[in-house]
Amino acid sequence: MRIAAVLALLPVFAWAQNKPATKGRESKPMHIPDDISTVAPALDKYARGPIAELWKRPGLTPRDRSIVTVSALIARNLTSEMADQMNLALENGVKPRELSEIITHLAFYSGWANSVSAVAAAKGVFAARKIGTNQLSEASPALLPLNKEAEATRATSVENQFGKVSSGQVQYTTDVLFRDLWLRPGLAPRDRSLVTVAALIAAGQSAQIPYHLNRAMDNGLTETEAGEVITHLAFYAGWPNAFSAVAATKDVFEKRSQ
Repeated sequence: MRIAAVLALLPVFAWAQNKPATKGRESKPMHIPDDISTVAPALDKYARGPIAELWKRPGLTPRDRSIVTVSALIARNLTSEMADQMNLALENGVKPRELSEIITHLAFYSGWANSVSAVAAAKGVFAARKIGTNQLSEASPALLPLNKEAEATRATSVENQFGKVSSGQVQYTTDVLFRDLWLRPGLAPRDRSLVTVAALIAAGQSAQIPYHLNRAMDNGLTETEAGEVITHLAFYAGWPNAFSAVAATKDVFEKRSQ
């Protein structure tokens, strides 16, 4: 049996977590299928140990961990886990409109097809929870204010570097991404940056991390949170992608401290 087929039978991460405690209540115990140990006893051990512990670490809130996890799954087009993680995200405080915005945002940072796959997963989740379009953002809402000076600097820099190579991409980057998508109010700028950084790490796009990590920190992400995003994604995107991100992140931290 192919490795991918085996993994498809082992939805490790979704069920290997404690649901967050609500105020005044203890968290529900995690559910781990009995049959996992019959296929991969060590995987069962790691699910009950490090994975369960990961979600309790204090560096990120459960809501942030859900945002990071869903973003990583979409970035890697891992559809078998999406519904479970989207349900967990909603339970962890991610609002339906925010989940919808994450899917929309990642169409541009992980590819259109990946977001269409995520739509299929979310459709069932929304239907089961009776989430209607009235709980989602408008297609064309009033946008957040544009930082004209910063955007002009960014646009000029990109035009000078790449305008003669791919003028269309440069134009869409300005008109669609930074003067529309990034200004949509359904997802706070800090969370939109968190989604982007998580997707870049999950996809192994380390060259793009410095710009977007700096933007994320300008939008309120702390060094502790950024480091914890990498720790979390070591389990959900693999150690090589996480270590590539560590190197890029270290450079960002050092330059910002100068």
